This record gives sequence, structure tokens and C-alpha cells, in this order.
Amino acid sequence: MVKKPAPDATRRSEKSRRAIYDAALALVVEVGYPKTTVEGIAARAGVGKQTIYRWWASKADVLMEAFLDLGEQVARAAGQEPYAIPDTGDLAADLKAVLRATVDELYDPRFEAPSRALAAEGVVNEQLGREFVTKLLEPQLQLYVDRLRSAQDSGAVRPDVDPRIALELFVSPLAQRWLQHTGPISYAYTDTLVDYALYGLAPR
Repeated sequence: MVKKPAPDATRRSEKSRRAIYDAALALVVEVGYPKTTVEGIAARAGVGKQTIYRWWASKADVLMEAFLDLGEQVARAAGQEPYAIPDTGDLAADLKAVLRATVDELYDPRFEAPSRALAAEGVVNEQLGREFVTKLLEPQLQLYVDRLRSAQDSGAVRPDVDPRIALELFVSPLAQRWLQHTGPISYAYTDTLVDYALYGLAPR
């Protein structure tokens, strides 16, 4: 009698983890963050809620990790891991390229709905808001800081400029338009943000 190999617990766990990620992202889109529950995620993923609590402390932890994983998967598929803003020597071109990619991401339904749900809930849920900023936003903003510091080293940006403030000149307006629907977002819009931020509004 042929002895069957024992089930691979690691593989089984990874399959469950993926199912939980998918379920969490789908539910927060369909019913919103407040109505998303650990029980709902477990039922959707086909696992027991004790499985979720074995890996995560709360639904916020599940959603945050699921969203981070989604970003990593997309970056890996595009061959962009680890990701950094390109440094071609042309700061304006590099910033325009990464902001155009951001526009594409904001319109991607895989990202748009869960991003909006997490961002909106973060406004009223202080703990989730802090996690959203710390785990999702700050690592992305640091990429801009790194690129602007590189531009300072090459003389393309004044040495007295604070990169953390400077990046807000083009990142924050885009985020506001997207979150509050104050206007359309497009490549032309983000290109213009970069031009205004780098060259100012005064006549040249």
C-alpha cells in the first residue's frame, strides 16, 4: 500500500492567507470598512475566524496587510521591486513619470476602492489613520524625499529646500482631487503640478 505524503501545512496556510486577503479587500469595497468584520472575512475566505485571529489582532491589521501585499504583487509583476523613483538626471521627467504611474494606480479598481475605504475610515478612526499613514503613505513619500535629496546633491534643487515639504506641492493636490472629487486627475494634470512646483508661478 502506497503511503500518501502528509499535507504541506505551509502551503495550506499560504492558500488560506491569500483567500483572507482577497476576502478582506472585496468586503471593504462592497460594504465599507465599518461593516466589514472578522466573521465576514472568515466566511468569505472559507476559514474559521480563529484562523484569522491566529495571524492578526484585528480587521484593520488584516486589511492593511492585504493592501500592502497587493501593492507588492503588482510591483513584483512589473519588475519594480524594490521600488524607487528613477533617477535619470532629469528631475521633472522622473517626477512626471512616477505621478503618471500613480494616476494609473488610482484608477485601477483593485486599488481605488480599498484605498478610498481605508483613507475615509482613517479620518474618523484615529488608530487606523495612524497605521494607514505609517504603513502605506510614509514609505511612498520617502521615495520622493530620496529623489529630491538626490536632486539637491546634483544641484537641481536648492540645498535649503525641505524635501518633505516640497513633495507636498505635487502629491497633496493630487490626493485632494482624488479623495474629494474636486476635479479630474490625468497625466496632463500631474505634469502641470510638477511644472508649477519646480518652476513656480512667477514670469520667467
